[in-house]
Amino acid sequence: MGTFMDRQAIGLYTLRPPMLNSAQRQGTGEAKMTEVAIGRATLPYNPRIPHYPTVMHAFVAAAKAAPDRIALQSLDQELIYRHYHRAVATLSDRLVSLGVRGGRVATAMTSGIENTVALMSGMAAGAQVAPLNPMYTEHELVPMMQDADPAVVLTDRAFADKIRDIAAKAGIQQVLVMGEGEEAIDRLASDGGDSLVHPLPDPDDPSCMFFTGGTTGVPKAADHVHRDMMAYLYATLTLWQLDFDTERMLNVAPQFHVWGFVKSTITPAFLRGSVDILPAFKPDIVLSEFEQKGITVFFGGPAAMYVGLRAHPDYKGTDLSQLRYCFAGGSACAVELVEGWEAETGAPLIEGWGMSEGAPINLNPTHGPRKAGSCGPTCPETVIDIVDVDTGSKVLGVGERGEIRLQGPQFSRRYRNRPDETAIAFRDGWFYTGDIGYFDEDGYIWLVDRKKEMILVGGYNVYPREIDELVSAHPAVMEAAAVGVPDDFRGETVKLCVALNPGASVSEGDLAAYCEEHLVKYKRPTVIEFFDALPKTGPGKIDKLSLKGLR
Repeated sequence: MGTFMDRQAIGLYTLRPPMLNSAQRQGTGEAKMTEVAIGRATLPYNPRIPHYPTVMHAFVAAAKAAPDRIALQSLDQELIYRHYHRAVATLSDRLVSLGVRGGRVATAMTSGIENTVALMSGMAAGAQVAPLNPMYTEHELVPMMQDADPAVVLTDRAFADKIRDIAAKAGIQQVLVMGEGEEAIDRLASDGGDSLVHPLPDPDDPSCMFFTGGTTGVPKAADHVHRDMMAYLYATLTLWQLDFDTERMLNVAPQFHVWGFVKSTITPAFLRGSVDILPAFKPDIVLSEFEQKGITVFFGGPAAMYVGLRAHPDYKGTDLSQLRYCFAGGSACAVELVEGWEAETGAPLIEGWGMSEGAPINLNPTHGPRKAGSCGPTCPETVIDIVDVDTGSKVLGVGERGEIRLQGPQFSRRYRNRPDETAIAFRDGWFYTGDIGYFDEDGYIWLVDRKKEMILVGGYNVYPREIDELVSAHPAVMEAAAVGVPDDFRGETVKLCVALNPGASVSEGDLAAYCEEHLVKYKRPTVIEFFDALPKTGPGKIDKLSLKGLR
């Protein structure tokens, strides 16, 4: 299979509200229009996408089809598919000998080629992989490792001493250090054969887990099986129409995060493309990679990354002529950012929505109408309701704001070892996201905010994203985040945290007047604090807990 699409037939998968139903798509003539089923996906999986039992089967097929194509790059390193396959074959065989099959393998290491080989090897060995943030402290990592209970932890030289110590305190004895001795990539790539030694996993075998915040403040792991990951690919590549064999992708999101994981491991392997994985987001290096590597697809992640790139002095002078698509997820993009990026680069900035428990949920399409600020239409095989916040049972209509609940084959069924958390989020066949949003008349979903981030000011619900969007549009502002802080009189009040564009100047009084002009009184910030840059979490989102003084 060459390109993703028969370009002559692309109209079949061009989304145009109202969308087409399956019966209309089966005709040979021009498709007719039908009503949009709000929250009920009317676009099926693209039948031209090849189906595999698991992503490991797709990986083996890619290595056979394009053995000499560059598969992985990271700064000055690269690995072709033949050597990538051999490295995974060798390391997975070693992991099986250490007793991981049917169990778990944790990784705590820098994003890059070594981490990618480690993650794929864990799955090839018939284990469930648990990617962990190596920057976490002992206090944070010990309970996560105990929860995952891996047979082996894989790390790298940069974190070896720290992870060995933490693993020992978590009761884990086996730690392998990638990049050293037998685990050096060159050694792994030369030792392996041209086929994986052990049987490939089945669709319902555990594949991976991703840790996310719990209602108690303790991270919980969303369990996934291989079937979930394949549903992810089918849904994503129906709405994001990327090409097989030719895409040169760039990933900057950390691989312990669901976005960084899928964009550096399963998506490139499925597409038989090349992926450039940077160990950290640095605007100057990203811009250089765009130009030097001829990147066609940028898996950027949160809005803050695009804000940082636009603010860099090299941005306007970088050759972005080969860049086709840029994708955003993890935090909302301001409308000005979406429109400004496309006007300046020629490549659309396309927002999607997903989470550690399952992704994607909604995606603005590459081929079809996009709505800046929205998350796009519902993905194939996914069902969404907007329900009342109080009971979660009353289904709301178009334009009404409420909690988003959903069903879909890409979703986890539980949190590992967290029956109470599972019972709260997974109820009566629905997953309750904790996100507040609404549908417009075309079936596009708009996120308002996280339910738990709502600010209650004197009995009024204030959604921080509305304030974030407004202040981010101010010409002097680079980033803005509103958070709730305690107030003796009103319960909570709004604190606005702002980072200005380089060289820009604006006073607290000016911003207060700006908010007064656009916001009703109870939504206006009563505290405004300036930062050189807003603090970020590991995945690159603005760290609102830090801004609230909670960590």
